[in-house]
Amino acid sequence: GLGWIFQYALVDKSGKHSLADLRACQDWYLRYHLKSVPGVAEVAPIGGFSKQYQVNVDPNRLQAYGLSIANVVDAVRGGNIETGGRLIEFGGAEYMVRGRGYAASLADFENILLSSGEDGAPIRIKDIGKVVLGPDLRRGVADLDGTGEAVSGIVVMRQGQNALDVIERVKAKLQQIAPGLPDGVFVTPVYDRSELILRAIANLKTTLIEVVVVVALVILLFLWHIPSALIPMITIPTTVLLAFIPFQWMGVSANIMSLGGIAIAVGAMVDAAIVVVEQTHKKLEEWEHGGRREDCQTVIVRAVKQVAGPSFFSLLVIAVSFLPILTLEAQEGRLFKPLAYTKTLSMIVAAFLAITLDPALRLTFTHLRNFNFRPRWLCRATNAVVVGAIHSEEKHPISQMLIRIYRPAAEWSLRWKGVAFAAALALMVGTVPVFFKLGSEFMPTLDEGSLLYMPSTMPGISIGEAQQLLQATDRIIKQFPEVERVLGKAGRAETSTDPAPLSMLETVIILRPKEQWRSVDTWFSAWAPGWLKPVLRRFSPDHISREELVSQMNEALRLPGLANGWTMPIKGRIDMLTTGIRTPV
Repeated sequence: GLGWIFQYALVDKSGKHSLADLRACQDWYLRYHLKSVPGVAEVAPIGGFSKQYQVNVDPNRLQAYGLSIANVVDAVRGGNIETGGRLIEFGGAEYMVRGRGYAASLADFENILLSSGEDGAPIRIKDIGKVVLGPDLRRGVADLDGTGEAVSGIVVMRQGQNALDVIERVKAKLQQIAPGLPDGVFVTPVYDRSELILRAIANLKTTLIEVVVVVALVILLFLWHIPSALIPMITIPTTVLLAFIPFQWMGVSANIMSLGGIAIAVGAMVDAAIVVVEQTHKKLEEWEHGGRREDCQTVIVRAVKQVAGPSFFSLLVIAVSFLPILTLEAQEGRLFKPLAYTKTLSMIVAAFLAITLDPALRLTFTHLRNFNFRPRWLCRATNAVVVGAIHSEEKHPISQMLIRIYRPAAEWSLRWKGVAFAAALALMVGTVPVFFKLGSEFMPTLDEGSLLYMPSTMPGISIGEAQQLLQATDRIIKQFPEVERVLGKAGRAETSTDPAPLSMLETVIILRPKEQWRSVDTWFSAWAPGWLKPVLRRFSPDHISREELVSQMNEALRLPGLANGWTMPIKGRIDMLTTGIRTPV
């Protein structure tokens, strides 16, 4: 189920095509084109009616001719087959001989020879029964948005492939073959895993920008030195970008876990950058008080040397701390090894940049002699940005306030060491009961942007009842304004990766962007301007939460005979593979 990366439905807007026609288009046109896409293992159809040639045998005629059902089966099998001959040489070339024997119409099946009578007259299929077109036996149905039965397809990815690349190739193939679809028939994508991947990458970009901006603001706030703030804004993105080079060599793709490793590594990179900035600034401050007796670059180099070595080895220690994760095997290893690789490689790159690029930037951006040129306003602005001024920590208002707060606390702790140690020990012991009540989880919940509704009903339910129940639940779900698309499935698709019975319903719910969800009143709803609300939403969301939405859907879907279950597509597949249980107990 984890290989189900793309799901679509065939929609007939003309109303001229039956479910059998749509299923034929899926089976004989779409499936073969999509299976040719590199990285696609199979395309599993579900819904609609598969066309089938059916021989309705008259038992009285069969008995009159002295034939059995086995004779009919053997005759149909032998009359609907192609055979290969050998070679013939003609005109200096060899040609393959092939006997074309596939039946292509009802008449071809009717004229298949069974036997001959006593008078030598041929006995054909049409003499002992009737050949008709009918639907194949179905073990699964699909529904789109509660509007009725639909024909759907599931693209299954090959193991070890890049999901984002495969989905992009599938979309390109769908656009390429769209003109060949019947008039009025369109392929409507429903579940697209690439949206989750792209959203995770965008989240990493946003987080990286926020980290760089926050670091620069903290440095400006405490040092009032613009050149010092510019250096982390260069080194941190450079570290992340350079780390992607070994990622490419090792074949590590940009997935949820690998991006999470980069996000963790950024926090340690920030600490090292701030330590070097503070050390350099403090030594330049002492150099200012000492009357500038030596060259400023000598002071900077000496200051960097004092902390570059410890910073280098501290980053390496942090990198080594994740190496035990690489010993994990099976599912745990496949999940967490990308995180360990990216975290470790990012820290190694950061360690080397701490002793190479960072000192070079310190010398490049640190100028203590003001420029003198015209116009004066541009000269003053250039000096403020490029040169800056080294301000004393004792004269800084924020530093003075913080010193007044923490100095009494530090002096009291040093004076009463035993009491401070006992208080810390008591706090640590007090957290032990809380720790045992926290519980544990194999993997933290990831908001996938979609939901998977998996109710179960009574065993042995007929396919007709399952289809009606599926349509009723999908129609209720589609009424919620937060829902964009609903694709329901009862039973199994025609793939070995889906063993679901008819009593198990699976409905993929595609949600709209959270900005379009219903609003709820918060403390800032009445007064905050539009540009400030996105910032305040991080602390207090002003839209309905996903948990509340699931609760409301669950209340609306309390139907007799249904046991509701809620999860998300990827999380649900992982839970079923690891435990056999569809949702957490």
